[in-house]
Amino acid sequence: MSAVDLAPQELRTLVAVADEGGFSAAAVRLGTTQSAVSHAVRGIEGKVGVVLFERGRYGARPTAAGTRAVAHARRVLRMLQALVAETRGVGTGQVDGPLRIAAFRSAALYLLPPVLERLAARHPGIEATVTVVREVGPGTAGAVAEGRADLGIATFGTSAPIPPGLVGDVLLEEPYALVHPAGHPAPRSLPLVDWTENCSSYTRAWWAAQDWIPAATVRAEDDGAVLSMVSSGLGMAIMPALSLTRTPPGTEITGLGPERPTRQVGYVTTPELAATAAVRALVRELRSSTKPQVGIG
Repeated sequence: MSAVDLAPQELRTLVAVADEGGFSAAAVRLGTTQSAVSHAVRGIEGKVGVVLFERGRYGARPTAAGTRAVAHARRVLRMLQALVAETRGVGTGQVDGPLRIAAFRSAALYLLPPVLERLAARHPGIEATVTVVREVGPGTAGAVAEGRADLGIATFGTSAPIPPGLVGDVLLEEPYALVHPAGHPAPRSLPLVDWTENCSSYTRAWWAAQDWIPAATVRAEDDGAVLSMVSSGLGMAIMPALSLTRTPPGTEITGLGPERPTRQVGYVTTPELAATAAVRALVRELRSSTKPQVGIG
């Protein structure tokens, strides 16, 4: 098959249609007409020889091939941005440009703020943004693979493996602990409060071996809601250390002993972005902030 040349504007069109869910909304975003967007998509599909969007009364939805194409388009467009920033920084040591980070809630609240504060002090030209992504299904690693984020703070060893083609490393290993209403004489006898992201953890094997842990009778939306319920006396929870960074009044943390489960937290990025100055600078700050670690016993 002969080489296919796609212009940056064609890539932007693919991304706009996927993001907006239709040609009309994409046209508004791109400042053009619906017919121009439709014509452009047909032209792109002709070039690649594959149908990229399913058209219907409810808009346009990427096919499996379209989903892959849009992910590549986002990543290529991001590298075009990086090209400008990297070229301008040659010989000056200056690091500029956007830096998109995806993180699960507790990492966004407690791990990233001091890291980003130091990053901004050393490299004020970096424009960092953080998007909170639930660590369920594709999670933060999926956001990176789809080109929606440059770097993801991800949990390793869960039911959702890191997508192939990404690179990364473990930053810390956080222990789980029991959090319960303060002063309760038998916290292990309380009902279990849990949330969906915790359920994806590979620590389930450990949980299954503990006769004292009941099935969850209360389920919350996120770890913050879990802590609120525990502080209200609705039960106890088993949570990782990051989630327990700031517990509300009326709660108490009890260690689970030397056999306690742990969770690995690390970063993932794409091979091409791993070589950029902004991502390298962020990784340095992450490593500096997370080692050594002191956990809950």
